Amino acid sequence: MGRLMALVLVLLLSGCGYNTIQQKEEAVDAAWSQVINVYQRRADLVPNLVATVRGYAEHEQQVFTEVAEARSRVGSINVDAGDEASLEQFQQAQGQLQSAIGRLLLVAENYPQLKADQNFLQLQAQLEGTENRITVERQRYIGAVQDYNTFIRQFPQNLTAKMFGYRTRPNFTVDNLQEIQQAPRVDFGSNG
Repeated sequence: MGRLMALVLVLLLSGCGYNTIQQKEEAVDAAWSQVINVYQRRADLVPNLVATVRGYAEHEQQVFTEVAEARSRVGSINVDAGDEASLEQFQQAQGQLQSAIGRLLLVAENYPQLKADQNFLQLQAQLEGTENRITVERQRYIGAVQDYNTFIRQFPQNLTAKMFGYRTRPNFTVDNLQEIQQAPRVDFGSNG
């Protein structure tokens, strides 16, 4: 009788999706590691970019301070991708860093010699490539989370997930949803 119960239990568990849940959770964790990796690459480029711009634009101290503070905030966040509040805090800090870098690049527009500097051009190209990688890795992470969340919500995996304490994972969100839902305003003005 004991062997029959063990056999029934093994058969039930083999169709419960436990191994697939493990596999999908690992895929989410791996995708998250890549997201962190590319964000770190961006943060690593910032000091060189600031140093290059500073060489041409010494009096732009406020912008340099903003960039340094934003980079520091990014570095100080201990993000847990499984915690929605932590993920949101991480996302806000990354947005602030991206905005500060944008202001720094705007400053560079005022210095023609800087815009022609090979080191600056190379850093700018690396930063652009990194931003593209961030987009790609975020998309992969979003897909992995969607796949995982969908799987653990389906029957009979949902029972297995509940039994073993697996929960859905939060995903990246759009901070400016209201803004992106509005059509852009185009003004051709009468300058001409």
